Order: sequence, then structure tokens, then C-alpha cells
Amino acid sequence: MIHPMESKVLDVNSEAMGMRTDQLMENAGKAVADTIIEMKNSEKVLIVCGTGNNAGDGAVAARYLAQAGREVTLALLTSRDKIKSRLLKENLFRLPESVHVIENAEPAIVPEYKLIVDAMLGTGLRSEPREPFASWILAINTSSSKVISVDVPSGMGTGCAIVPMMTVTFHDSKNGMSKDNCGKILIVNIGIPKDAANYVGPGELVYYPIPAKDSHKGQNGRLLIIGGGPYAGAPALSAFAAHAIGVDLVTIASPESSAAIISSYSPNFIVRPLEGKFLNPGNTQAINELVGNADAVLIGPGLGQEQDTVKAVHEILMALKKPLVVDADGLHAMSMVEILPFRVPAVLTPHAREFTKIGGSTQLTPDAVKVVAKKYNATVLLKRPVDIISDGQRYKMNRTGNPRMSVGGTGDVLAGIVGGLLAKGVQPYEAARIGAYISGLAGDIAFENVGFSFTATDVIACIPAALSRSLKQVKC
Repeated sequence: MIHPMESKVLDVNSEAMGMRTDQLMENAGKAVADTIIEMKNSEKVLIVCGTGNNAGDGAVAARYLAQAGREVTLALLTSRDKIKSRLLKENLFRLPESVHVIENAEPAIVPEYKLIVDAMLGTGLRSEPREPFASWILAINTSSSKVISVDVPSGMGTGCAIVPMMTVTFHDSKNGMSKDNCGKILIVNIGIPKDAANYVGPGELVYYPIPAKDSHKGQNGRLLIIGGGPYAGAPALSAFAAHAIGVDLVTIASPESSAAIISSYSPNFIVRPLEGKFLNPGNTQAINELVGNADAVLIGPGLGQEQDTVKAVHEILMALKKPLVVDADGLHAMSMVEILPFRVPAVLTPHAREFTKIGGSTQLTPDAVKVVAKKYNATVLLKRPVDIISDGQRYKMNRTGNPRMSVGGTGDVLAGIVGGLLAKGVQPYEAARIGAYISGLAGDIAFENVGFSFTATDVIACIPAALSRSLKQVKC
């Protein structure tokens, strides 16, 4: 069972892997038509279509039903010239002349049909259905017609939803589906590649929050990075990466021994010096105050492994009430003291050696990553040639990136991307998936531009291109 949003992820990833969305739509619509044909009744069919790809599935079903000799009416809830979905337009154009198409259809026609196909709203619905959908849902539910929904019942999960006798759903059932709200659930294979579900791709970017046109400073994420001391470059790289993924504000809390150096790297950073050469328990009060103004926290880059630093990290992690990423020396601190399962959204970003230090198996498998994720109640992003990401229940892998990603600093870049996504409100599992994909893709673009000599800063410079390329694939 998958979240409805994952349907869009699968569509985009399938397209990226060579399975065109129009072919998936063709397969889906044919599956709906075949289901109706197998019912072996002669009732004329009303297919009610909205304006998106769910309606495209309905249009394909109408074509196959008409070709099979069924009497079909397609009720379009808008006019053709207002449709934005390219695939819906194309499939309306391909309809046989025998299909009666009604534009701006009114729900008063519902009683004329004993079999209705609900292709109004798909898995992308975020709120209560508006007009004219609400009136159509009411009319269909109060009729005596047999109703078949396409993928999910229109309005499912809201107070205004179709209650069908059957739902033909694709690839897998969706979260929230049950016999009570979907009737008989028929799961059909429409050709989604296995890798589209197992590996991250541009589809993960459906979870990327596009800034509102009227947003102002701070509304698109405020990240606090706790790092530095013996190393000034690591937290700076994370901060550059967080900005590149779209965060508004990055504050770096760093021991005074490195704070001035970090500040000199960029006027974009807000640097807050902490007393001492290394992070120590005496800094926790100042850090707790900074946490209050942050949307998420990244702890670890460049901290070092002093005993006092380990104690301070432990105290900070125990007190945190904001989403966080633990990386590098933060993971070392976790390995030295007992950390209870996190009570806040959290992502851990270990490489193989750090993974075993925090209790992971030397067998770097998805099941091993699941175990550690469950142990800490966190998402784990295990950095490998093929990354493994798990929240303890699900897992996906990432194969973007190249051997040059072993250059120093790329782990800090990844941590900054994931931290930035958390600050923008993305949930941990989705932030880790997007972060792994975009970081690796940026590395691949850097390799295209520079070759085997690229550095972490080259990867950062390519993050906007990787993000833009992926978002374009989502919008197609």
C-alpha cells in the first residue's frame, strides 16, 4: 500500500526510466475498459472526467469501450479549450465519433445511466472537492447507478467523496483505501518498471515545496548548523548547500576558534560564535536559544571528537524539539553515549564505518538499514556507491553520483541539502530521498563539466541545475 503522492513519484520516475506516461495512461485506461467489458452487461456507460491525468485514463477507457461496441458518453466537467493536461487533450482527440462528448456537463444527466465511471479526481487532491466536482459527487452517490472509480474514488479522504462499488487502482493500493470507501479493490499492473519504485529519481521532487509568490524572508526555511571548531570548511559547505537547495536563512553556531573563518567564506551566512575552542557543555544554553529561531537543525560537520564535544552533542540532542540531521562527528558522539529513540523528525547520514559505529551491521543491506532506523526512530541515509534510505518501514536506493564523490566535503554537502529540505518542511524520509538524488545528480553534472578533478564546491555550484532539471521532469 502506498501514499497517493507516490503515484506521481512513480509516474515521473517511470518516464525517466523510459516508460512514457502516455503509455502508462494507455495501459490504465485499457485496464478500466477491460474490467467493464468482462462484466458482460449491455448498459450504456457514462464516463465522468475532470481536467487532469485521471480524466485521461477515463478518455482512454472510453475509446476502448467504444471500439468494443459499447454505447459511451463522456461527460467533461469543463470545456476542451480550458484543459491543461496535454495527455487528456490528446486522448479526447483520439475518441471515435461514436463517443458522445458533453462539455461543461451538468450532473442532471446522472439518472440516465446505470453504469458510471468516476474519472474526476485522482491522487493529487489536497482539499475538499470544489464545484462542479462536489455536485457531481453528490449526484452520483445519491443515484442507483453502479459506479467504478479510476485509481482512487474522487474526493477520497475528504468529507465529499465518491463511494463506488469497485475501484480499479494501478500498481498498488493507496493509503486509506478500504472496502468501505472503495468497494471491491482491483489492483492492475500497468507496466511501471520495478526500478521506478525501488530507486529514487526526479519523481521524488513532487515533495519539494515550491515557494509561494508572496512569501517573505524566512518562510522558506531557517536552518541552524552546529559545527566547526577544529574544522571550519565542513559547516560552511553544508551552509552553501542548504542555500543552494532553497533555504532562506542559514545560521552557523560554531566555536569562536573557527567562527571568524566561517564568516569570511560568505556574507550569506549568519555566524554565532560559541565560547571555547571546541563545542562544550557550556555552549548548550546559547545553542538552545538559537534553536528557537530555527525550523531545523544540522549537527556534526567539523565538530571534532573531543570528550567535551561528545557530552555537548548528547545534551543538545536530548533537548532538541526541532527536526534534525545528525552527520559526521555528531554520529561519532551518538556512538559514544546512549541515545534514546528520537522524539523529533530525524535523519542520520552515516557512511559505512559510521553506520557500524551507531549499531549497524557490517552487512550493508536494506534490512540492516531498516533495523538501525527503527532503533533510533529516524530515517537513515547510508552513503554508499548505491545509497540506501530507510525510515524503518520502507526503503529506496539511490544510484546517482560517481566515484569522484569520495572527494572530501561531499558528505557535508549532502547533509546541508537534507537539513535545508527539513527546514523547508519536507518530512525526513522524503528529504533524505530528495537529498540523495539531488546531491548525486549535482555530482554527475559536476563530472560532466569538470571531470575527475571536481571538488565539493563544484558539486554545490551544480545543485541549482540538478534541482531545476528534476523539477522540470515533475511538471511535464
